[in-house]
Amino acid sequence: MHEPSVPHLHAEDPELAGLVEDEARRQYEKLRLIASENYVSPAVLEAAGTVLTNKYSEGYAGRRYYEGQQFVDPIETLAADRAKELFGVEHANVQPYSGSPANLAVYMAFLEPGDPVMGLSLPMGGHLTHGWSVSATGKWFRPVRYEVRADTGRVDLDQVRDLALKERPKLIWCGGTAIPRTIDFPAFAEIAREAGAVLAADIAHIAGLIAGGAHPSPVGHADVITTTTHKTLRGPRGAMIMSTAEHAKAVDKAVFPGLQGGPHNHTTAAIAVALKEASQPGFAVYARQVVANAKALAAALLDRGYDLTSGGTDNHLILIDLTNKGIGGKPAAQALDRAGIELNYNAVPFDPRKPFDPSGLRVGTAAITTRGLGEERMPQVAAWMDEVVQAASKQDESVVERVAGQIRELLASYPMPGWTSAP
Repeated sequence: MHEPSVPHLHAEDPELAGLVEDEARRQYEKLRLIASENYVSPAVLEAAGTVLTNKYSEGYAGRRYYEGQQFVDPIETLAADRAKELFGVEHANVQPYSGSPANLAVYMAFLEPGDPVMGLSLPMGGHLTHGWSVSATGKWFRPVRYEVRADTGRVDLDQVRDLALKERPKLIWCGGTAIPRTIDFPAFAEIAREAGAVLAADIAHIAGLIAGGAHPSPVGHADVITTTTHKTLRGPRGAMIMSTAEHAKAVDKAVFPGLQGGPHNHTTAAIAVALKEASQPGFAVYARQVVANAKALAAALLDRGYDLTSGGTDNHLILIDLTNKGIGGKPAAQALDRAGIELNYNAVPFDPRKPFDPSGLRVGTAAITTRGLGEERMPQVAAWMDEVVQAASKQDESVVERVAGQIRELLASYPMPGWTSAP
């Protein structure tokens, strides 16, 4: 049963309510290892479902284009103040609808069309919005791409510096979507200063780890910081842009009126709740456990002969190269999903296979840590993954079904925020 309960949804639209309950049960019964997913608290769910969704609030607190903002203004101010305190920044904008619009706002704040922008190549772990060719950011700006080293799987900062000094990008991105190692923010900052570029840190994946002290912070190094508010931060599907006071006006103007109309006030409220939760001592314990679980899972996979990009992980994310297992990432991911292990197929650096049928799997430990699983469970998780990958290569569905049952049995002992199996 959904928590908070949704009796009116059941009464008004039982078909949709049934699908919501089905999805909740699916999340309850599966080991959710997608690195960009998590579980939010019932308080975050409640905030996201309030009457705040009824209100339109174009503009910023104290400077709105609609009346009736007496309570919305303090909600948005509360969220922004909590972000500033939690991350130690001078300015926070909590209005971006999601991570990609937040990143687009950075371009609008600092660049003109056609300007050079530098980011990690998508197949190497970067993000679409860091200048990749199919994104607007790769079409409207001149992309300059750096890569990871073939021998280490890590960013070669000497190469980044040489490329930056040669191409003179106006904006340099650090961070990405499949980076298993600590990002060296001070080194990127030094390169950006030398090249005369703005440094943007995309911390969407690691924001919760930074908030919990389990990853170094870009604050004091990056000119502007973008992040989603879900993933490791355990908030709603939204985003924030943080910056120094110097860039506050440009950032705000880029978000509104540059890219957006009115913010989603219900999401802003849920962000405020998540930020309060992330400021509590228990969240730091959670963040450290996410990393400990990822390291334990990576070690167990290495013991079973799996190749990991960069040889392991420093954060919540593991990138597995299945080349030596004789199976592609897509069929492996699909078999694992049927077996109750939810993750995504993913390209690995220098992948010879096509993007829609790549060689790798991307794994994250944020959600299973929220459920309460600890390091002692990671060898079993690795064993199940290995069994299913081997079975998939032989098309043995009996193993898949057995593992799915074992996982359901295990997870019955780990409560899920937002849903209970009790009637």
